[in-house]
Amino acid sequence: MTTVSTRSFAQIRQALLDHQEVALVDVREEAPFAESHPLFAANIPLSKLELEVYSRIPRRDTQVTVYDNGEGLASRAAERLVALGYTEVSLLEGGLDGWRRAGGELFIDVNVPSKAFGELVESERHTPSLAAEEVQALLDSQADVVVLDARRFDEYQTMSIPTGISVPGAELVLRARELAPDPATRIIVNCAGRTRSIIGTQSLINAGVANPVSALRNGTIGWTLAGQKLAHGQSRRFAPTSEEHRQIAAQDARRVADQARVGRATLADLQRWQQEPTRTTYLFDVRTPEEFDAGHLPGARSTPGGQLVQETDHVASVRGARLVLADDDGVRANMSASWLAQLGWEVHVLDDLQSALFTEKGAWVDPVPAPQQAELISPHTLADWLGHGDTVVLDFTASANYVKRHIPGAWWALRAQLPQALAKVPSAQRYVLTCGSSQLARLAVAEVEAITGKQVFLLQGGTAHWIAEKLPLEEGETHLASPRIDRYRRPYEGTDSPREAMQAYLDWEFGLVEQLARDGTHGFYVI
Repeated sequence: MTTVSTRSFAQIRQALLDHQEVALVDVREEAPFAESHPLFAANIPLSKLELEVYSRIPRRDTQVTVYDNGEGLASRAAERLVALGYTEVSLLEGGLDGWRRAGGELFIDVNVPSKAFGELVESERHTPSLAAEEVQALLDSQADVVVLDARRFDEYQTMSIPTGISVPGAELVLRARELAPDPATRIIVNCAGRTRSIIGTQSLINAGVANPVSALRNGTIGWTLAGQKLAHGQSRRFAPTSEEHRQIAAQDARRVADQARVGRATLADLQRWQQEPTRTTYLFDVRTPEEFDAGHLPGARSTPGGQLVQETDHVASVRGARLVLADDDGVRANMSASWLAQLGWEVHVLDDLQSALFTEKGAWVDPVPAPQQAELISPHTLADWLGHGDTVVLDFTASANYVKRHIPGAWWALRAQLPQALAKVPSAQRYVLTCGSSQLARLAVAEVEAITGKQVFLLQGGTAHWIAEKLPLEEGETHLASPRIDRYRRPYEGTDSPREAMQAYLDWEFGLVEQLARDGTHGFYVI
């Protein structure tokens, strides 16, 4: 048993105010995290800690402080982090309740720093917005208007404003002139709630786009609450940008970045920073995932700029670290960096990147520890065993994936709650573990063996391999051995959230500026 020190609320708060590197990690699942957490806490659930922590907290001697809310997860997480090579691991004194008792402000929901910042921007800049009814009237009268959806393409496809075009946040300044070449055309920017439409609208205004620009007030939530119909399955995407428009956008974006005090960097600077032993440097490529896959700087992580600004804590989990942004057009990195600088980050843009430097191809792969040993079986062997009735399948995928489709009879379980989960599962002669790819399931093999004392196997290639072999599937919440708390259900996603939840979410967002003031650690400013 490793002895782990504690860090107090006062110590963490002071480190934040001093702009020191702080990794405050909530190791609960996402749903309980979303119910209550400090402003700059990063959620890395114990269930998948090994698969995420190396990319999110890359430097092993970062001051990492972990906490839970009395569930006993934090001490297990601390031990696991020490085993993974982290040398400065501590427990938050008193856990979440200790933070509250010491006078720390607690926030609900996810991606709170950016959402609170969006509200601050609107309150200080009076970002123009139109109500859903006003936008509907413009569309009905066939006014000269273009609706640009600033969310990820998959979110846009789920539900969107009729006639809307998918232009994820960082693309707006680069693409707007192509989509609205006549400066008289009104541009309306929407997201699902408020943040990305406020930031997107203000981006176009900051960049000096000549068109009148407004946010759709309260996004698709506002549209739904107004009783108006959303479109589903739309697939309009931005078109390529002319070189003339790109150059104008690049000049505008550089001006905005300079105003926000964004740092400039060369590849030599980046290489020097990456060698620094006492400082964390993240390298983010803010272009589209398709562009990233076609070629990127070695070691860069794909984080499309709009999402990076929205979900910074998901990828840069060390507050106070250095962020370095890359693109190949001088627009997306500068605009994204302008917001990150205002969010209190030290952020630099790599200048003059030529496509010849983008030598690495393919998707980003998280750095993970060496895989643990496990005995593999094929999908057809598993199908044979299941026919004999002496085998139980445990599925560790995301609960939403499990509900969508899983191996018939498989039990869904959270790895962090294995003893409780196995108490609900019928005992068997042997257990076979799976998830989408079996990467997460592999981490549970030794734990299941220790608890059950039975033989435990790993499904080779996971459920994806089972599906590829065209073996039977089942859907629904058929066998849940753990509660579905791995994901917080956002009131602005999907199409079936209750109206009350949508309204409550908007009311919460309106109160964030006051909460920021009470917290006092944010360091945000608005240009």
